[in-house]
Amino acid sequence: MIYHISAVLATSQRILRQLSHDHRSVALIFLMPVILMSLLWWLYSDNDAVFDRIAPALLGIFPFTIMFLITSITTLRERTNGTFERMLVTPIAKLDIILGYTLAFGLLAVIQSLIASSVAIFFLDMNVAGPEWFVVLIALLNALVGTALGVFVSAFAQTEFQAVQFMPALIFPQFLVCGLLLPLDQMPDLLESIAYYLPLTYAVDALQRVVSEVDLSKEAWRDVWVLGAFILAAIVLGAASLRRRVK
Repeated sequence: MIYHISAVLATSQRILRQLSHDHRSVALIFLMPVILMSLLWWLYSDNDAVFDRIAPALLGIFPFTIMFLITSITTLRERTNGTFERMLVTPIAKLDIILGYTLAFGLLAVIQSLIASSVAIFFLDMNVAGPEWFVVLIALLNALVGTALGVFVSAFAQTEFQAVQFMPALIFPQFLVCGLLLPLDQMPDLLESIAYYLPLTYAVDALQRVVSEVDLSKEAWRDVWVLGAFILAAIVLGAASLRRRVK
């Protein structure tokens, strides 16, 4: 047990050291959600009601998208340069490797969510009826979903360009049917059914509820547990995707 914890921590420390030298990636993780939220606030500077309605949902979508992009590309580099193969010949378990990556990017996701949520609430005057900490929680869970999903899909890309191509394949369709642009019950039946199998649907639902509900409903907590299930499923799938590349 102690060995497994040490392996996870060692993997996380290595990833964080590498990312600390990639200043552009760090800036993208921490600053881009703030820039996008500020742009949204500026866009609706004359209509605070619209900003308050859609800003919380986008506060979940932006971290999800950015962490997916950063994680998938970074993990792909580890796969293609042989780092994963070298780790797989050691006693470290596949799950330890994936947990190490998730922990490293999860820490970045925590910081990212705190920064973006704090700026939106305290500087951009985003108003929500429910508890503000719940907004931070959902933003964090959404970032972790993007992180775990990015690790998993990196197994299916050969180049960084292919990793980026997963965004229009996996992220954009979720954005269209998550309930932000059109309520789920107004969608065609097939799209509504598909939406319930996508994590972004539950993140947007939770954030929309905190906008209008003073007390957290059981549906809001359901969304939390479903997002947690998506994170666990993506971590398990990511561990299963680790294998030696056939040359």
